[in-house]
Amino acid sequence: METAAAPNNDDDTGDTCVICLSSVTERAITSCNHASFDFLCLVSWLQERSSCPLCKAEVTYVTYQHRPPADFKTYHVRATHPPHRPASTAAAAVRPRQYPPYRHVVRSRSTRRPYERPRLDAAVLRRRHVYREKLYSLHVGSNRSSRYQNWTPQSVTSSPELQSRARTWIRRELRVFSFLNNDPSDPPAQGAMTSSNAEFLLMYLLSILKSVDIKASDGHAEDLLKEFLGRDNARLFLHELNAWMRSPYTKLEDWDRHVQYSEQLPDEFDDEGRPVWMNKAEQRAMPERSRSPDLQSSTGRRERAISRRYEPE
Repeated sequence: METAAAPNNDDDTGDTCVICLSSVTERAITSCNHASFDFLCLVSWLQERSSCPLCKAEVTYVTYQHRPPADFKTYHVRATHPPHRPASTAAAAVRPRQYPPYRHVVRSRSTRRPYERPRLDAAVLRRRHVYREKLYSLHVGSNRSSRYQNWTPQSVTSSPELQSRARTWIRRELRVFSFLNNDPSDPPAQGAMTSSNAEFLLMYLLSILKSVDIKASDGHAEDLLKEFLGRDNARLFLHELNAWMRSPYTKLEDWDRHVQYSEQLPDEFDDEGRPVWMNKAEQRAMPERSRSPDLQSSTGRRERAISRRYEPE
């Protein structure tokens, strides 16, 4: 198991992050045993270059959330450049084969299967439809019958179960936004979220849930998230996340089956990810939906133009 030595001093207001020059709020320790970093600052740095800001050594993992005596979490770093190979190894890799491969069979081109486009995940396509049409799930009251319960940042911090539920929902929801993937051509059917950008955003959202009330009227959580998803998508994302966190469901399939919207969500989609029951004439006839307060003003038009950058495909 990978271990990292604990820092010489505990977190305090006098300890400064060498990247942002502000006080360290959540200490992170690199695999080369440097600890003068804030976790979010260090992960942002390592996504651009996987080398230590202090000693320039290659960083393979980062430990954070240290608790005595030896409890911590590990964030594995993806290398931003290929590892160096010795000249002898590189020469051996390109050395031609001396003998033909055993029982090599040359197949005719006619036996190849025709290309089949992968089938997209219907659950992710329905979530994309929710963001494309700006559909907000209907509110369910907190009572004994519904088993819906309100939550706070303090309850998330003290409950590993709530953190696990939030992580499950966020992982799938971030697959809605193709611009977070390393390869935009990969369909949602590829499975788990592999992009380092999406993984960082997952950790960032968990930190927000532990420290900020996403339902507050000041919109602080929305301001923190809009730089990644756009304001309209951030507002809808937080609304849906709050609905999931309040619900009694632990499986996404159960929540998908019971969550309600002002209109019925489609069950079937074409190869382009569009609902099959909505033809082009119906799409043109549908009024444009938006949650912007004033689309006629210059500020509203500017926000509307920015939001197109984050439109789900």
